[in-house]
Amino acid sequence: MQRPVLNLPPIQPRLRAVSCESAEIFDPLRGKFVALTPEEWVRQHFTAFLAGYLGYPPALMANEVSVRLNNTMRRCDTVVFMKHGMRPLMIVEYKAPHVAITQKVFDQIARYNMVLGARWLVVSNGMTHYCCRVVPGGYTFVERIPAYDSIESD
Repeated sequence: MQRPVLNLPPIQPRLRAVSCESAEIFDPLRGKFVALTPEEWVRQHFTAFLAGYLGYPPALMANEVSVRLNNTMRRCDTVVFMKHGMRPLMIVEYKAPHVAITQKVFDQIARYNMVLGARWLVVSNGMTHYCCRVVPGGYTFVERIPAYDSIESD
């Protein structure tokens, strides 16, 4: 499988072959190997970026968080929690690098946030990243993904 170079710092992932055609990547947050899909490639780079460059504590991040939405179970790609109270602070939604970030993607993360009530939403396909602060009546987009300490205390 050809792995694209992303618009994120490189990582040194633990990979293992499953067959001639598939591989797995170790997810430190889940503590296990998972299927290496294009979206998972983005997730592992992005969570490493959050932890290694922006100070997001890995112990306060979780991948594939289940959410009940309209009597259906869905999964948030990554949820970042507050230090105190373990309330959701940020939701991150990933797409494969070849998938465009559209209004549909923002609608998806907004639906998850109706349940979780996070203050920050991030969408990334590994090439383009969008980050916004939830404000009364809508969202305010920011140019860069902020450091953990700056959003945990706001």
